[in-house]
Amino acid sequence: MSKTVYVAVSTDILHGGHINLIRNAAGLGDVMIGLFTDEAVASYKRFPLLDYQERKKIFEDLKEVKTIVPQKTLSFRENLLKYRPDYVVHGDNWKEGVLSPVREEVIEVLKTYGGELVEFPYSANPAYKKLDSYFRDQSSLPDQRRSKLKKMIAMKPVVTAMEAHSGLTGLIVEKTVVYEEGGARQFDAMWVSSLCDSTDKGKPDIELVDMTSRFQTIEELMEVTTKPIIFDGDTGGRQEHFVYLVRSLERMGVSAVIIEDKTGLKKNSLFGTEAEQTQDEIEAFCAKISAGKSVRRTNDFMIIARCESLILEKGMEDALKRCRAYVEAGAEGIMIHSRRKEPDEIYEFCDRFRETDKTTPIIVVPTSFCGERLEQLSEHGINVVIYANQLMRAAVPAMQEAAESILRNHRSEEAEEKLMPFGRIIRMIDELE
Repeated sequence: MSKTVYVAVSTDILHGGHINLIRNAAGLGDVMIGLFTDEAVASYKRFPLLDYQERKKIFEDLKEVKTIVPQKTLSFRENLLKYRPDYVVHGDNWKEGVLSPVREEVIEVLKTYGGELVEFPYSANPAYKKLDSYFRDQSSLPDQRRSKLKKMIAMKPVVTAMEAHSGLTGLIVEKTVVYEEGGARQFDAMWVSSLCDSTDKGKPDIELVDMTSRFQTIEELMEVTTKPIIFDGDTGGRQEHFVYLVRSLERMGVSAVIIEDKTGLKKNSLFGTEAEQTQDEIEAFCAKISAGKSVRRTNDFMIIARCESLILEKGMEDALKRCRAYVEAGAEGIMIHSRRKEPDEIYEFCDRFRETDKTTPIIVVPTSFCGERLEQLSEHGINVVIYANQLMRAAVPAMQEAAESILRNHRSEEAEEKLMPFGRIIRMIDELE
């Protein structure tokens, strides 16, 4: 009886290195391809350009491949215990990096039933690296990037977005991966915040930083990252101006704009009722949403309505009434905000909103109720969680501490132990091939 050889594959491009690996595997027995699902691929690397079914067709044409099965997580455990292959074949490039814990788990699982890991030298052909770089660049193009957010929301229980306000913070969001519980986690999207954009320029968050400057931040992020971008559009401005904002963001490749239902001089929601803030009339805000929706050129770009009723203490009924009206006007998502340190108010809104609307994405920013885990938020029908200002808040005290240490000690030696070597920082930055 022929032996079974399991080869896990995540790629959406097939080159000579992959062919050689599969041929080597075929020399050991019948090849079973464990093809990573789109969600599994997106959990630890760039979002695939080709979806699962298209990638499956690539391997169906290979005579060496006997079977193709989906691998739903970065972990091999489930498939190994289900199919019990005699061999697992992989390149030797996973001994270090984010995949090294996966390798260790594979070895442990294989021991439980007598399977064997066989590793072949990873192809170091520079042409393959250039090919991968080319496809990475393709995934950062506007049409490819813009569509990713909707795809993510459709495939994942909860989509996570982290604020980014510069090229460097964008790289941190892009490249930070944590391995846990047989899988990997990374942020799915970037949030370009009005608050952080203004703060980074040393200006108050009152829509003082003009759109030309804010578009420059987007351009900086676009140049060095591939993840979808959600843009904080503040109030959206006048309806006549909002339609141009929609067109501009869509053309740039941004995935969504979130606008809040307030009028007049913008005051940050952190002020709540401490500063005078005026909520827009429902009819007027609905008209703005409809106008923005009417000028879109693609269905990929999302207009999301942010409701400030709970922040302004207008009550739950007002929040629900408004949000249902906004969806009716064409909003493709609802952001609900609260200043309370407990999530009860947000959860009540979500539960009641879901009684009549099962599909419209709900977006939250859990800054004040930061103890809630993603799993808890998901239980109440929340689809997108935005970590709206954590990188900015982490950077400022660290920079202040370094500056104070140098002044206090008349030298930088004491600060050095808390500073990252610049070599590690510049290694995050990709050079053009």
